Amino acid sequence: MASAVVAAQGDAVEAWLQEEPSADALMMRARVRVQQALGAYRAGERGVGVLVDRARSACGEAARNGPADPVPWVCLLALAQLDWPEARRRRPEHRAQPPEYMLPPGPWALLHEADRRDPGSREAWHRMIQALRAYGANVHDVVRWICTWAPEGSPLLLLPLYLHAEHYAKERARGALTPLYWTTDPISHYTGRALEGWFWYADRTEWAPQDLNHLAQALFSTDLYPQAAQVFVAIGPFVTPEPWKYVAESPDLWLEQFERARDRCLRAGAGGTRYAARRR
Repeated sequence: MASAVVAAQGDAVEAWLQEEPSADALMMRARVRVQQALGAYRAGERGVGVLVDRARSACGEAARNGPADPVPWVCLLALAQLDWPEARRRRPEHRAQPPEYMLPPGPWALLHEADRRDPGSREAWHRMIQALRAYGANVHDVVRWICTWAPEGSPLLLLPLYLHAEHYAKERARGALTPLYWTTDPISHYTGRALEGWFWYADRTEWAPQDLNHLAQALFSTDLYPQAAQVFVAIGPFVTPEPWKYVAESPDLWLEQFERARDRCLRAGAGGTRYAARRR
């Protein structure tokens, strides 16, 4: 939703709709309104409920005008994390029964609609995990389940790396973890699985910079420098703050942390191509 973040700060989409009321414009409006609702919620602003209703209405209109497009359903998944904590006020579609009995209730029907239009959608599953986490579910169990069926080349194989990076940051802030966290068997397993099952199989034109950065960080933190070197080369200038801000000495030093890790790994990888990092 990067373009929606920028558009959410202005009226460009509304102007686009007035000039050209197309399905693409409606999709962008849905993304923009969702981003506005999420931003207001994170900032603790008033009137979030009104923004959520506007966003949900925009999603419905976009879905009607583009029935084969997964975007409205991905947007609804993003909104699902803002559901009411009180059971009596929750939207029923946000607590649907899961496909496996060991999984928690959640917006599974919304995910199904997105997934059948874009099987294995990276964004849809990330939004699903965000919603389940907001509901207090054990998302680690959900991610382990996903990894049992995610095919070779699927970016879903990187989901455990996202959770481990975020968990590390939270626990380290409490003084509960050390860098030895990255040497545990589960993390080593999922890091290797992401490298061998995703990095070597995925369509390189569809690599997401955040996925590459999470894999590079995990490989670096597990001391697999030569393997990480190849991922750093793939990253090129497209460094992302996450996950580097989670493992840096302080969050504002994330770019320096990336550069140190990259340089060390490239030296270990026989001096691979160097790039000047660019913030995204």
